[in-house]
Amino acid sequence: MEQELLKRLDFIEFRQELLFEDTSLSRLLFECNVTREQYKEIMDLFDSLRAKVYNKEKISSASYESKIYEIVPQHAGDYHFAESIAQTLHENGRWEEVFEALYSHALKFQSYLSKP
Repeated sequence: MEQELLKRLDFIEFRQELLFEDTSLSRLLFECNVTREQYKEIMDLFDSLRAKVYNKEKISSASYESKIYEIVPQHAGDYHFAESIAQTLHENGRWEEVFEALYSHALKFQSYLSKP
């Protein structure tokens, strides 16, 4: 019971931090009920994907999306959520090479990626 209360308190505090941060990423995380732990795991995933890109290893959107669903099971199967996380990070100048490696082949992102 105590552990559950601490977990709930951390979730509420994290949501408050997201509100005060007021960035496109924090708004997305808030709206999608992402926890602090899930957020940390997402950042770790992007770090590992960046390392693969730099090591010239191939990464795929399907593999990335599967990993996001494992991290944030409440959005399992919601590829829009996975794409939104990657695109929002890209828009904020974070892990740009990861988004481009994952989605540069996707027709729906062609005009977005071709903007100066």
